[in-house]
Amino acid sequence: MTRIHSTAIIDPKAELDSSVSIGAYSVIGPHVQIGADTEIGSHVVIDGHTTIGCHNRIFQFASLGAVPQDKKYKNEPTRLIIGNHNTIREFTTFNTGTITGIGETRLGDDNWIMAYVHLAHDCVVGNHTVFANNASLAGHVVIGDYVILGGFSLVHQFCTIGDYAMTAFAAGIHKDVPPYVMASGYRAEPAGLNTEGLRRHGFSTAQIANIKRLYKILYRQGLGYEEAKQQIMVQADTAPELAVFKEFFNQSTRGVIR
Repeated sequence: MTRIHSTAIIDPKAELDSSVSIGAYSVIGPHVQIGADTEIGSHVVIDGHTTIGCHNRIFQFASLGAVPQDKKYKNEPTRLIIGNHNTIREFTTFNTGTITGIGETRLGDDNWIMAYVHLAHDCVVGNHTVFANNASLAGHVVIGDYVILGGFSLVHQFCTIGDYAMTAFAAGIHKDVPPYVMASGYRAEPAGLNTEGLRRHGFSTAQIANIKRLYKILYRQGLGYEEAKQQIMVQADTAPELAVFKEFFNQSTRGVIR
């Protein structure tokens, strides 16, 4: 308990690993669980039914596990679940889920979440993402692995952003963004592939060529959406790097940026 500052307020019912450190004036609620070697800065509030894994670093003034900003919410015991090895910077706000959604908000592992980011209720964020300052997700958003959100990006509720996609500064995401695609603009449009990101993550020239082929089907051949989708779904079985397109189209509900 020597790693907990004397001014921090920890509810006796909270479950904290003995290696957790908590800074001055932080407040931890009764339904919170925090795993080994997680560091909580000063003036952090963690409330609600919140589970935080191991080796996370949470900076000062973050608010995690507060009730969702949903008028239908009636104090149901919904959850916030945070994985391992995440960096969560200043003034971030993560809300719990709702019973009209999936009942929980989830953040995976190894994510880099910068200042003032908001995760609304029932969002699901994968692993190895980067959210730049002031990126905000409305409710029920799904973010794949290795996604990069540019600063001040705003994502409309129920949107899906596929693996390795990237949004530009101040992008307004009003429809789903396919895997590997860069999106830009206030009403976001496709702006090519995240080619440099793919190279940095070890994609070969042949793999990138396969992805480019599907990008052209969706955006360069003048096909209608349904026709392009069907062609992509067939080709998604031909290479491992294309399989994510099948999962993406199966869960897409808002239509795709075009």
